[in-house]
Amino acid sequence: MGKIGQRVARIGQAFGMQVSAWSPNLDAARAQAAGVHLAASKQALFADSDVVSLHLVLGERTRGIVDAATLACLPAHGYLINTARAGLIDQQALIEALAEKRFAGAGLDGFDCEPLPAGHPFRTLPNVLATPHLGYVTARNYRDCFGQAVEDIAAWLQGAPQRVLD
Repeated sequence: MGKIGQRVARIGQAFGMQVSAWSPNLDAARAQAAGVHLAASKQALFADSDVVSLHLVLGERTRGIVDAATLACLPAHGYLINTARAGLIDQQALIEALAEKRFAGAGLDGFDCEPLPAGHPFRTLPNVLATPHLGYVTARNYRDCFGQAVEDIAAWLQGAPQRVLD
């Protein structure tokens, strides 16, 4: 229930969804403050959800946090949405589960290899919606990113770089 997870929860709640959450770091007080139900475990979250949306930072503790056993908990009508990092999910287990239609489908915005190779299963599985890692695209992000790029170029041309990498 970080910044993005809380925003997604609020959107779900606005549509009348009962929102549950689980994270290795989430406690009952933070869940209650966000107005969400704290799932007893990762497996319980998947088993009790129609849609699971991942919003975790990829790190040593979270790499592969969604493995074959976790995917097996998602009900047949369930969907998995990952707009975070591909490494959170065991990719081979996900491909197998989707190919065998163990759950309804997945929405994926990040991949282990980008751009996604032409022959990759995520391109052909009928129960996958794959977007080209553009979940961050907003008018504000474009304005900030490109505005800063122009500032950087102008400053460099004047011999006074602003954002210097060490």
